[in-house]
Amino acid sequence: MLYSVFMLALRSIRRNLLRSFLTILGIVIGVSAVITMVTLGNGATQSIKTQISGLGTNLLMVRPGQRSGPGGSGGSGAGVPQFKEGDAEAIAAQIGGVAAVAPEGRASVTVVANGRNWSTSVIGSSNAWFDTGNWKLASGRIFEPEEQRAGAAVCIIGETVRREIFDGTAGQTGLGEQLRVRKFSCTVIGILAAKGQSGMGDQDDTVVVPLRTLQRRVTGSLKVATLLVSMRDGSDSTRLKASLTQLLRERRNLAAGDDDDFNIFDTQQLAETLSSTTQVLTTLLGAVAAVSLLVGGIGIMNIMLVSVTERTREIGLRLAVGALENEVLLQFLIEAVVLSAMGGVVGVIIATAASWGLSSLMSVPYAFDPSINLLSLAFSAGIGVLFGYFPARRAARMDPIEALRHE
Repeated sequence: MLYSVFMLALRSIRRNLLRSFLTILGIVIGVSAVITMVTLGNGATQSIKTQISGLGTNLLMVRPGQRSGPGGSGGSGAGVPQFKEGDAEAIAAQIGGVAAVAPEGRASVTVVANGRNWSTSVIGSSNAWFDTGNWKLASGRIFEPEEQRAGAAVCIIGETVRREIFDGTAGQTGLGEQLRVRKFSCTVIGILAAKGQSGMGDQDDTVVVPLRTLQRRVTGSLKVATLLVSMRDGSDSTRLKASLTQLLRERRNLAAGDDDDFNIFDTQQLAETLSSTTQVLTTLLGAVAAVSLLVGGIGIMNIMLVSVTERTREIGLRLAVGALENEVLLQFLIEAVVLSAMGGVVGVIIATAASWGLSSLMSVPYAFDPSINLLSLAFSAGIGVLFGYFPARRAARMDPIEALRHE
């Protein structure tokens, strides 16, 4: 019986193809909008996590400056003592759960080679800097211990600097070449593997030198602007930050009632916060898009009521020759479900194409989620049941005699 009823429903849909298409249009728009919004939201979340993880694994960034929030001035680090190289050594020696600690100094410079110049930033640090930031070398090597101690004129450049200065020069790859940084020249001993853009700009637009090279030849100061602390996997970040705070307060001679004059920035917490915010926005946009599914359901109910009115004599004839009310109810209910399910399938196809195209346009990963596709299909079929039941019940409860008299 189900097969016969299903075929009757399909024949009825084929009789009015244009009307059937217009009926499911609301479902198509609703399903495609929901899936597209959720897919793009998931892709944006993945992109944020990737960009934050590009800064480093389980990374804490410690910078001078009054703490923000209630009770703190929330200002910049102006007038606040900078760190020293010994602070990084003390953290590595005295705090458990630390994988690597790197002091970091930074300055804006113009580099020159081959008659070309490029404005970039020069970073002074130790070899631990490469571990804290998950940096890999595309070619060359990192600093030798004696080069770090002596502040040798050697450097490692990012892919952007290599491309702007050495790319296109015959016989030059950048490795082993001389690069002028302000008033001194350094030998390029390594080239960093490309990382691309992050929320803080182009990560490949940098020149890395030993910390003492930066201090002696660029800044002229032994102060350190940032301490990069990479935690081991499985470490308790809350406990580690508390230990780090206590150690730095002791080394900076802060009294019990004094506010911290440094900030600890946890990249993992930032990633979780941004991802949570993106997920909330994705859910909100998906919910707004889902409203069109209800509009589509109302459209199905409206057309089904019109269909019942048009086919009154057909319904009366079926009931008169012995068809049961349940059979008539099932016929019109299946017709409504088939319409909405067809709209769901078309909506999934359109959403897949739209999501893929918009992901490329927005430069975010295409995050296919089978669960949202299946849920949208199930919801669209449920819309057919919900909004198709009333017209189907109306058809099933017709009086055969009155239905046959209908003009």
